[in-house]
Amino acid sequence: MNRRRATWVGVGTAAAAAGLGWGVWRETGAERPNEEFWSLQFEQPDGGQLALEALRGRPLLVNFWATWCPPCIKELPELDRFNQAQRSRGIQVIGLAVDSPTAVRAYLARQPLSFAVGLAGLEGTNLTRKLGNPSGALPFSVWLDAAGTIRERKLGQTSYDELVRWAAK
Repeated sequence: MNRRRATWVGVGTAAAAAGLGWGVWRETGAERPNEEFWSLQFEQPDGGQLALEALRGRPLLVNFWATWCPPCIKELPELDRFNQAQRSRGIQVIGLAVDSPTAVRAYLARQPLSFAVGLAGLEGTNLTRKLGNPSGALPFSVWLDAAGTIRERKLGQTSYDELVRWAAK
């Protein structure tokens, strides 16, 4: 076998293995964010810090949103309703705003939320990519179980009923 062909066979084999690994991972849902994720802290609109480390050990819904994103704004009341209905069960909800602090503060002054909001800024887009959103588009939600395993991801608007189904699994 010539060198060029051997290289292409190797590349093809590596790509197939990577695809198989991705497929198995997607099927089992067994990915866990690394320690870097849990070490993140975000300024909160009303002051203070939102430390992800403090949220470990209980189910967690992380929603990435922005004030300039119509589907994000449309789903925020559903997230708020879910948070109010589920927090007695130990379920946590946080919103990470991929937006300017001024715009987020103005929005929250008009429409308060019952869950914690962190100011992720444009760096939040990179975080969505690390969590499985290659396009970095919004809204994007990630459901982690109590062990910190990612069980669900969704790019696009969620609904209360969908979130309840996630929590029931």
